[in-house]
Amino acid sequence: MLPLDALNFDNTFSRLPAGLFTRVPPTGLHKPRLVAFNAEVAALLDLGPECVRNPDFVAYFSGQKLLPGSDPLAMKYTGHQFGVYNPDLGDGRGLLLGEVVNRRGEAWDLHLKGAGKTPYSRFGDGRAVLRSCIREYLGSEAMHHLGIPSTRALCIVGSDEPVQREKTEAAATLLRVADTHIRFGHLEWLHHSGQPELLRTLVDYIIQHHFPELDDKADRHAQFFREVVRRTARLMALWQLAGFAHGVMNTDNFSITGATFDYGPFGFLDAYEPGFICNHSDYHGRYAWNQQPSVGLWNLNALAYALSGLVGKDELIDALQTYEPELLEAYSRGLHDKLGLQGEQAGDRELVVDFLDLLARNGADYTRSFRRLSSVRQDVTLSPLRDDFVDREAFDAWLDRYRARLAVEGSNDDERARRMNAVNPKYILRNYLAQVAIDKAESGDYSEIERLRSLLSNPFAEQPENEHYAALPPEWGKHLEISCSS
Repeated sequence: MLPLDALNFDNTFSRLPAGLFTRVPPTGLHKPRLVAFNAEVAALLDLGPECVRNPDFVAYFSGQKLLPGSDPLAMKYTGHQFGVYNPDLGDGRGLLLGEVVNRRGEAWDLHLKGAGKTPYSRFGDGRAVLRSCIREYLGSEAMHHLGIPSTRALCIVGSDEPVQREKTEAAATLLRVADTHIRFGHLEWLHHSGQPELLRTLVDYIIQHHFPELDDKADRHAQFFREVVRRTARLMALWQLAGFAHGVMNTDNFSITGATFDYGPFGFLDAYEPGFICNHSDYHGRYAWNQQPSVGLWNLNALAYALSGLVGKDELIDALQTYEPELLEAYSRGLHDKLGLQGEQAGDRELVVDFLDLLARNGADYTRSFRRLSSVRQDVTLSPLRDDFVDREAFDAWLDRYRARLAVEGSNDDERARRMNAVNPKYILRNYLAQVAIDKAESGDYSEIERLRSLLSNPFAEQPENEHYAALPPEWGKHLEISCSS
C-alpha cells in the first residue's frame, strides 16, 4: 500500500483547455477533526487503513494542505434545474483535487466537497455542512453495496466553523471518489454558449477515458450517446427497484457515465407511496419517486439537444427510442427476481402490478414486504407478511395466486428464498437511521456513522445482532423533511 503523500496522480482533466475550469486553492476548515473514514474506498486508491494515522490526513482532506501531485480546480457547467435552464452553474462548493490511478489502472477523481468559495459559488459560502456530508457518505455506500452504480466517499472531516443554512450548522468536508465528475451539464454549457470545438474536444476526451471501446469508431459520438442512454435507463430501473428517490434530478446532477451522483435530499421508500417526494423544496413533485423514469428521459433529451452539432437528428432520436425498452426490460426482470419467479408465464405482469397495488393501498413497507415474501411456504396457508396488511382478505387472495404461480414452475421454497434474499435487502438507509447518526455526530459522537456504514456494506445478509435496524421507522421518523440545503 502507498503512503498518503505518494498517491499516483495523473490529472488528465486539468490538461484540457482552461476554459473548462478555474484553478482554485481550497479554503481550509478551522480546527478540523476526523469524523469518518472508509477503509474500503482507501483501498481503491492503494491506501491502507494506516493512512488515517498520517498526521497530515485531516489537513489534506479539510483543505488546509494540498496533496502532492494534486491540482485543484472548479469545473464550469450549466444545466436544467427543475426544468429551467440555468447558465450560472459550476463547482460552487467543491473542487476536483485531481485523478489518482491505482495499480489496477483504474482512474479515480478525488473531489473535496465543502472546500470554500469558487468563481461559481454565486451568493453561497462554498461550504458543506456536517449533516449533508454524513448523508452523502452513508447514502453513497448504501447504494454501492446494493449493486447500484454510485460515487463513494473516503472520509468526512468536521469542524466548529459555523455556517448559516435554515439554522446555524457546523462546516465539514467530504472527499468524494468517482470515475468522473463530468455531468450532462458540462455538454449543455458548451452547446448553449456556442463553443462547438470545445464541445467536440470534451466529448472526445470523455470517450477516450470513459468509453474507450468507442474511440476508434467513425460514428463514436452517436454510439457514445446511445451508450449514455442505455446506462441512464438501467440506472433509473435500479433506482425504482431499490425504492430510491434522488430528490434533485437536475441535468447538472446526472453523471455522464451513469452513476448515482450528487446526493442531496434523497430517500428510500418506507411505506410504498409511488408519489413519494423526498425533497421538501420540490413543491410540485417534479422529482417524485414515480416520476424518475420520465425525468431520466427528459434529461437525455436535453443532452441530445446539446449534442445536436455532433450527432445527426435521426441518430439522436433513434438512440432516445431505446430508453423505454431498456428501462422496462431491466425493471421487469428486476421485479421478477424480487418476487422469486423464474421463466415467463401468462399473468406475471398482473401478479407483480397487483402486489405493488396492494402495498400502496395498505401503506405496507416496500423493502420489508419484498424481503418477508421470501418466507412464504407453499405448504403453509398463512404468511407472517399477512399482518402487515390492513386488507388481509385482499392479501390472502393475492397470495393464493402467487402460490399457484410458484407451483406452475415447480419452485423449491428454500432455493427461492435464497435467490430472493440475494436481491431484496434486509437493511437500507432509512431517513430516520441517518438522522440518528447525524444527531449523535452533532453532539460529538461519531460511532453511529461507522456502525451504519458497516451494516449497509452487507445489506442482504441476516445480521442478528443488528435486527433492530431492519425495523419499521418510529412515528417521528416517518415524515422527516429533507432539503437541498448543504
